[in-house]
Amino acid sequence: MTKANSGVQQPIIGYHLDDERHWVAQLACGHNQHVRHDPPMVRREWVTTSAGRESMLGFQLACKKCAEGAPADDRPFIPGNDQ
Repeated sequence: MTKANSGVQQPIIGYHLDDERHWVAQLACGHNQHVRHDPPMVRREWVTTSAGRESMLGFQLACKKCAEGAPADDRPFIPGNDQ
């Protein structure tokens, strides 16, 4: 694994928006991770639509917080978590 993507692989189980209206993936481990579409540096077109986000549920992201042993993140309560 390279330093840029090192971490424990964890599946996406949901999403929420942060205070700046950026999408945040909620991982099965209890951590959160931003999933921005910010071309040309980061291309994640799937995050811009509800169908795109839904299609990535279960996709595994490298969670650096797991590798560091960090406690779970706070998450907003979202009924159905279907944003």
